[in-house]
Amino acid sequence: MEFGITFKGVVEPKRARALVRQAENAGFEYCWYYDSHILWRESFVAMAMLMEHTTTMRFGPLVTNPNTRDWSVAASLFGSLAKQSEGRFDIGLGRGDSAVRVMGKKPAPLAKLEEFVDVVKGLIRGEEKQYGDCPNPVQFPWADGYELPVWVAAYGPKALASAGKVGDGLVLQIAEPAIVKWLADQAIAAGKAAGRDMSDYRIMSAAPAWTGPKDEGIAATRWFPAMVGNHVADIVEKYGTDSDMVPASLTAYIEDRKGYDYSKHGQTSNPYLDFITDDIVDSFAVLGSPDEHIAKLKELEAAGVTQFNIYLDNGDEERIIADYAEKIIPAFK
Repeated sequence: MEFGITFKGVVEPKRARALVRQAENAGFEYCWYYDSHILWRESFVAMAMLMEHTTTMRFGPLVTNPNTRDWSVAASLFGSLAKQSEGRFDIGLGRGDSAVRVMGKKPAPLAKLEEFVDVVKGLIRGEEKQYGDCPNPVQFPWADGYELPVWVAAYGPKALASAGKVGDGLVLQIAEPAIVKWLADQAIAAGKAAGRDMSDYRIMSAAPAWTGPKDEGIAATRWFPAMVGNHVADIVEKYGTDSDMVPASLTAYIEDRKGYDYSKHGQTSNPYLDFITDDIVDSFAVLGSPDEHIAKLKELEAAGVTQFNIYLDNGDEERIIADYAEKIIPAFK
């Protein structure tokens, strides 16, 4: 299993450099960044800086979307960062959540997401592509032919199908093994139905982790199921709670959800956390002693997870990285 960390753009640059160096030395392979340019500082600037302070760590947005940037700008940005890091760049992609909703805009349709993957990956390879309302095709004369992996974030059945059809990996913002397996199986089945070889398809479980007393971890990470609840609420609105297209274990916990404040996205200060129980937090995140982490990560691995990615923004980040280095990552190497 691979291991990653994810930052918001609120981490001070000096501390971010220290944390990423520590994480790389600890055995983490990935550093991801939220891509929500209004709520937090521009993520790609931070990633460019951190690339210069690492040698093996891979970087990418978690997640970008088709609506924030012109597609040629996005492709140029990704291709340039791949060149700068000698290929250490992946693309995490979704329809658009906080980056667009905080402005009152809607996520991109799935057809647009699929087209974005084709256009952006093609431009980075050096191919000629035409998109949107651009009258002329676009081609980068400087392209170096990088083949950048795209990880697609999804929950709903149609999004999971898109992830399987066009993605190289799947991002699941949850660490509940049974739900992870159910969702991953849908994406893999869709990819196979589209004629793809899914033997190397990758599954990411992205969730907070806390090594220490479980009650402290629950208090520090209660924001996370509320963030997941945004996506689940969209699914329930579209398919209802009785649909066999989404597991009941994923939809039941939002019955008492009353709303969400996107200006407090991913924060413990979000006012809409009352519906989250301690059991849900424990189920969705990875909490407790190092032995409890190892046991749950083994369950996730058995469910098909190839990367566990820690949302590293709950406090005591240096201690959590150190605990993973000394006590947890070695159990998977």
